[in-house]
Amino acid sequence: MKKSLTLLLIIIFTVLLVGCATNQKQDFGKTIKVGANAIPHAEILNYVKPMLAKENINLNVVEINDYIRPNLAVADKELDANFFQHIPFLMKFNSERNLSLVKICNIHIEPMAIYSNKIKTLEQLPERAIVSIPNDPTNSGRALLLLEKAGLIKLRENSGLSATKEDIVTNPKKLEIKELEAPQLPRSLVDVTLAVINTNYALDAKLHPLKDALYIEDKNSPYVNILVCRQGEETRPELKALAKALNSPEVKKFIKEKYKGAIIPAF
Repeated sequence: MKKSLTLLLIIIFTVLLVGCATNQKQDFGKTIKVGANAIPHAEILNYVKPMLAKENINLNVVEINDYIRPNLAVADKELDANFFQHIPFLMKFNSERNLSLVKICNIHIEPMAIYSNKIKTLEQLPERAIVSIPNDPTNSGRALLLLEKAGLIKLRENSGLSATKEDIVTNPKKLEIKELEAPQLPRSLVDVTLAVINTNYALDAKLHPLKDALYIEDKNSPYVNILVCRQGEETRPELKALAKALNSPEVKKFIKEKYKGAIIPAF
């Protein structure tokens, strides 16, 4: 009888321990998966991981080195959110793919810039030089607008953010505009005279816009990088906590100190 009672107490104690462990696991919080380009987006997300951990939120950062998969993965519920794009890109992507992805918050601006391994100033640009630009619609229009602002070409009036090569009405140096996948642009500097490169890929290639660029967008650029999720999920507690962390004074300080003006906080 005594042995049976002892055995019963051991079983009850074991069940209670398992129950407590299960509850602790359930109470640990939720995991959110966020897709991001490596630099600077994933770096910024990894910086806020400890901030979210204090709220029992596990942030899983998934690095994706292109401009297509992050949005498709969010739409297909493979990711909870992404952080890699600006508003014009999101709007065009939604329209072309019939998606309903939405902005949660603004985070930073990455000024696009013009680089070269062959000349030191734009005044040295020879005739018929090859210029590489991104091939995705919003960034190609952005690159063409930057070339226009630099005085290298003239675009059709009101062509705006959706400008294409067909909108070039004046090209005094007869430049050859070559469209490439954005990640390939830094490597193209070996073959072209100029390359218009997004800052995330420039930084990844050890190019600093303020030190290495021949011409750069100013701080009034409308291309603010944003945190994005599926429509209707903007108020999910985990995503609201992530947005709050990304818009914190700590992140503003981190961006300013780490990127030294190459990336500008937009909050």
